Amino acid sequence: MAPSHSSLAQRIPAIIPVFPLSSALLLPRGQMPLNIFEPRYLAMVDYALGHERLIGMVQPKFERDGSPVMGLDPDTPPLCDIGCLGRISAFQETDDGRYLMTLTGVCRFKIEEEETAITPFRMCRVMTEQYHQDFEQGAGEKLVDRDTLLTTFKAYLEANDLEADWSGVEKASNEALVNALCMMSPYGPPEKQALLEADDLRARADTLIAITELSLARDNDGDRTSLQ
Repeated sequence: MAPSHSSLAQRIPAIIPVFPLSSALLLPRGQMPLNIFEPRYLAMVDYALGHERLIGMVQPKFERDGSPVMGLDPDTPPLCDIGCLGRISAFQETDDGRYLMTLTGVCRFKIEEEETAITPFRMCRVMTEQYHQDFEQGAGEKLVDRDTLLTTFKAYLEANDLEADWSGVEKASNEALVNALCMMSPYGPPEKQALLEADDLRARADTLIAITELSLARDNDGDRTSLQ
């Protein structure tokens, strides 16, 4: 039986392995499938499996246009200050040595400093205290403007000729809906980081609505320009 998020709150180590991945967004109780094949990240997973199964997902730092900030070493780019801790909730090793796994989001964290690691993967000292609300399932979901969120989501689908499982959408809680839409959204690093750093679930939903409306407006402007 998997440990509860509240019990994990008491067992989060001060230093965690981190997985830098651009445009990747993990949120509390969200699920992220990963296909791990690089040797350093295989080693990271091996380490995590022996240490509470925890890995910190974090984006490399980026410029305003979303392009990566280049550090002195291209293999260790500077990291964003805020990431999300995930627990390995499913794991499978393939015949060719890859790891197929699922990370389930636990809580966000703030990086205090990067450790001088003797491991091939990166380790950071983190704090989670300011994100205590992440451990409370459904916190703030009653304040989410679900109708506006769904209206915007539907407009995005129609503009891009996409479909959705509306029966599943209707059954989803506000928290599950907001976080799933944020994680699957096609936006770049700045937008994904803004969604991660939103203060609470309502702010995250409002941020997603604003980003999507802006994207739709830009697409419409482009269509009008092309017709002139």
